[in-house]
Amino acid sequence: KSVKKGFDFTLMVAGESGLGKSTLVNSLFLTDLYKDRKLLNAEERITQTVEITKHTVDIEEKGVKLKLTIVDTPGFGDAVNNTECWKSVADYIDQQFEQYFRDESGLNRKNIQDNRVHCCLYFISPFGHGLRPLDVEFMKALHEKVNIVPVLAKADTLTPSEVKKKKMKIREEIEQYGIKIYQFPDCDSDEDEEFKQQDLELKESIPFAVIGSNTVVEAKGKRVRGRLYPWGIVEVENSAHCDFVKLRNMLVRTHMQDLKDVTRETHYENYRAQCIQSMTRMVVKERNRNKLTRESGTDFPIPLVTGGTDSETEKLIREKDDEVRSADHEPESHQQQRGPEQRGDHSCDQHESETQSRQLEDQAV
Repeated sequence: KSVKKGFDFTLMVAGESGLGKSTLVNSLFLTDLYKDRKLLNAEERITQTVEITKHTVDIEEKGVKLKLTIVDTPGFGDAVNNTECWKSVADYIDQQFEQYFRDESGLNRKNIQDNRVHCCLYFISPFGHGLRPLDVEFMKALHEKVNIVPVLAKADTLTPSEVKKKKMKIREEIEQYGIKIYQFPDCDSDEDEEFKQQDLELKESIPFAVIGSNTVVEAKGKRVRGRLYPWGIVEVENSAHCDFVKLRNMLVRTHMQDLKDVTRETHYENYRAQCIQSMTRMVVKERNRNKLTRESGTDFPIPLVTGGTDSETEKLIREKDDEVRSADHEPESHQQQRGPEQRGDHSCDQHESETQSRQLEDQAV
């Protein structure tokens, strides 16, 4: 059913301008999503705010349909003051969660459109030493909302040894700052050795060192996608040159369903739990407010009596109850203690008093 219906996947790309985000996306999915894009000059970028743009494309591979949504963040990290420039990105992710939560709570739940962001490719600049403060703040702000996959952009500007050192440095800093990036699931023990080796290589490739290119060049008699330099050709789809193939396989083939599952079971469930908790608090608060208004006719809270006074009052009430109970039982116990003769004498006395009263009445007449 899933293969027949097709799959939905939403991918977000984030990072500063000039790191090759658009080129990589076009290289990954063999499309041209940014043909109508207008590049801003330096002055226009100063006043530019972070935008959210969506591009949707339908891809079909081996009879399987994929509806791919690319969410881009132009303007991120380009301003002079980048304070909280990630806020609009976090708000967009929350808005998609909120929309899905509303649809899920509605009447028609069969055809819910899933626009939740399943993966975020965050592009790290190859220039500099490790992560910048902006990179750390962005990932810390979003790591509990979306699956972050760090990407080392423009890896052809670095030598192989520099790529290795930079990857190690970035991994150390991610662990040092407590950033939770997407964790690849562990292999089952019954998997074959080749698959285990591939999974290990995938985990060691973080962050993926990538090169993007949409031009076809000729290398050794073959036409390949790559970049032509005076000293040679960099092949995009050659694993010895970059991690482009590993990233594409991970996104489209091997880990797409796991990315969606983690989004649904972890990130969305956390958001849903927070929503339900806040709604419950609001309902309880409103109920308590209405109760106070009904009982006292005022919105001011009634001061609570201390625990010591309560216990003393209860003690006094208990003592009074015991006294009343003992007073009720006392006449019955006296009646039971008297013998039958005492009860007879009492009846005789009563008869004599009645006779005397009758005589007094006769005398009066």
